[in-house]
Amino acid sequence: MTSLPQVAPRIAKLTALSIGVALLATACGGTSTPTSTGSGTASANAAGIACPAPSAGAGAGTTAATNTGPVPASATTTDTALKIGSLLPTTGSLAFLGPPEIAGVNLGIKEINDAGGVLGKPVEVIHRDSGDTKTDIATQSTTALLGQGVGAIIGAASSGVSKTVINQITGAGVVQFSPANTSPDFTDWDDKGLYWRTAPSDVLQGKVLGNYMATCGAQTVGMIVLNDAYGTGLAKNVKSAFEAAGGKVVAEELFNEGDSQFSSQVDKVIAAKPDAIALITFDQAKSIVPLMTGKGVKPTQLFMVDGNMSDYSKDFQAGTLKGAQGTIPGTFAKDDFKKKLLAIDPALKDYSYAGESYDAANLIALASEAAKSTKGTDIAKQLKAVSESGEKCSDFPSCVTLLRNGKDIDYDGQSGPVTFSEAGDPTEAYVGIYEFQDDNTYKASKEEFGKL
Repeated sequence: MTSLPQVAPRIAKLTALSIGVALLATACGGTSTPTSTGSGTASANAAGIACPAPSAGAGAGTTAATNTGPVPASATTTDTALKIGSLLPTTGSLAFLGPPEIAGVNLGIKEINDAGGVLGKPVEVIHRDSGDTKTDIATQSTTALLGQGVGAIIGAASSGVSKTVINQITGAGVVQFSPANTSPDFTDWDDKGLYWRTAPSDVLQGKVLGNYMATCGAQTVGMIVLNDAYGTGLAKNVKSAFEAAGGKVVAEELFNEGDSQFSSQVDKVIAAKPDAIALITFDQAKSIVPLMTGKGVKPTQLFMVDGNMSDYSKDFQAGTLKGAQGTIPGTFAKDDFKKKLLAIDPALKDYSYAGESYDAANLIALASEAAKSTKGTDIAKQLKAVSESGEKCSDFPSCVTLLRNGKDIDYDGQSGPVTFSEAGDPTEAYVGIYEFQDDNTYKASKEEFGKL
């Protein structure tokens, strides 16, 4: 593979987003205009919400077949094995995202090591908790990981948490690779070319959610928003897209991380009588949703986001969220991928960002192979190259076989196509739309594809 030149300072900007309100025909299987018949959220309610029916079999299917032949030995070996740290939440307001993300990392590392590891040695993974922005757990964990000589750190999940450690990580010459950061702020961060992510910027998720609420017939929207980099950034893009589609945001109430009382925000939003309500929160939704539904808001009026799309079967009475919908960046987790994840963690219930985490582990390992080095700065120089313009492959054994046979590769993973910009952002991605069922768990409904 031809080596890339030194990564330039991050000045790349997001270009115009190429996305409309039309749903992918292969994913939607229905019209993109409101309908009053069909399954799921298809019956109209008092607020005039009538979303397109879910597509049959959305989220099912299997991953494309990959090479299962023997993996050739690496011609270059390393004295220093690749160490990858993870900085993912096991405590705090995003702890529900920890299990699928950690399982995705562990599955990737298992497959890498089953194929002989990187540069002739098994990859070591070291997991540490990121906590949330109410604590300094992330700083302590980062210090510990750097002290153990990691070349890359997968995490954090929260954009707010990443902002507290990005300078510490990249300043040490280590790759920071988030599977879930969506704040647009990272696109222009002075990170010395060392910050990367498999999750698309909230410019994309915001566009999809704003357009989708308009597609469902909502003319007015109220929002309850977490007052941090994630919440306000996503809200800005939701509002922009919804208003561009002809709608009006009639209420936008903020709260802070650590708040436990939300009655004031709920009352103000309900008083504005919006057709739809967007909840841009983390696990605070466990308190906000009952306040909403207890005051007459129908679940079909609720639209949620990746920060609060979770299994609420043990939190709410049956039917509390039936018909509510939400978005999660990334394509649907396929059935065979779910089976592999469950073999890693049999207790897994959510799959949010598992694919992005799996892809992060694979991309780091492949870039290390391509660079013939386990140093973070060398790995960073090859991350863009292994994501584009070569032979398609979708797992470590297949991709590393091509690399070791002198081929250029284009890794497309479980999260969808992965093609990086110079800023370390995905330039194209899916956003899945999910619908809650009677048991307050959610199922895949539709997905949209967009380019940044």
